[in-house]
Amino acid sequence: MSIWWSLHLRREAASVPLARRLLLGAMETAGVDPDISFDLSVALSEACANAVEHGGTGEGAGDGYSGGPPGAYRVTAYLDGERCRIEVADSGPGFSTRRVVRRHTPQAAPTAESGRGLGLIEQLADHVHFRNKPGHGAVVSFDKILKWREDALLRAV
Repeated sequence: MSIWWSLHLRREAASVPLARRLLLGAMETAGVDPDISFDLSVALSEACANAVEHGGTGEGAGDGYSGGPPGAYRVTAYLDGERCRIEVADSGPGFSTRRVVRRHTPQAAPTAESGRGLGLIEQLADHVHFRNKPGHGAVVSFDKILKWREDALLRAV
């Protein structure tokens, strides 16, 4: 069995914990191991925080992802068999060529107030892909192999 959901969220700080809680609730209900759920929820929070901070307004060059209003971003999560895949798409200027082409870019200084989010996503997920949408916007997608609790409702067979 598989489940998926998609959210269109305003680029507001309050949207980040909302997306995180929805993911955690779905994973708890499905029976995903809490450590895996936590890793994915932190990675999702970082991706959403980047969309809120850098996602643009969507004005001028389209909305950056299909179906979204200006000033919004989209989160889509798939729990399918033994894998969870999450995608966060925004309408901002996109990633620098360096980020898209080269993974594991240098981390921010330990005293920096920002700049660690994408590196943290890379550490928490099994596979990460950063790309720019044609026209406008950035997409962060990542996935992780799931582990299930013994009493899991959606446990992969």
